[in-house]
Amino acid sequence: MTRLKKNLLAVVAVVVVLAAAFGTFLLVKPDDSTTAAPPLPSAGEARVVREDSHRLTTPRSSEMTLVEFLDFECEACGAVHPTVERLRAEYGDRITFVARYFPMPGHRNSRTAAVAVEAAARQGRFEDMYGKMFATQKEWGELQDSRADLFRTFAEQLGLDMNAYDTDVQDPATEERVKADQRDGMGLNVQGTPTFFLDGERIRTPRTYEAFKALIDERLAE
Repeated sequence: MTRLKKNLLAVVAVVVVLAAAFGTFLLVKPDDSTTAAPPLPSAGEARVVREDSHRLTTPRSSEMTLVEFLDFECEACGAVHPTVERLRAEYGDRITFVARYFPMPGHRNSRTAAVAVEAAARQGRFEDMYGKMFATQKEWGELQDSRADLFRTFAEQLGLDMNAYDTDVQDPATEERVKADQRDGMGLNVQGTPTFFLDGERIRTPRTYEAFKALIDERLAE
């Protein structure tokens, strides 16, 4: 009986180790076999927000910064998007809202979508393409074939310079910009989306608009 118990404990230990290793693999595995996962930043290098981070609001006198690490294909991000938009409408003159890319493994088109948004950002149209991705998420999310052509159609609908868009989508620097956000997220131990940071502190995502508003009001009152 003792020998059997020891064997069982040994098996459990192996399973735990394998599970931990597999979990790490899931976190860093890229969503496209041709795309390398970004290396982790050195200790102390990760930043919640940077000078070139995409700001959805730029209040003259910002009282707080709310940063979201997001995945355009993530259903939870799509679900919280209306809440973020309501908060922006209410607090946009007081709070800096920042969106950062964090495409998750397992989502076939999440990185492709982020690259498309970043290509639009190069023409000053980040917010328009950002909104377009969430507005159409149910049309393309969870599909296993590339939606790059559909995203190009979105760019056309927004009236972008398509020659510049095509060039930027193919430019390695565009994807590197997406990876830069992802590296920061990984360095900050972001493991899923959406992940929010309020004035540099990671918070548990409130379940409702009312709960999110209450949290913000509490922090603004401090």
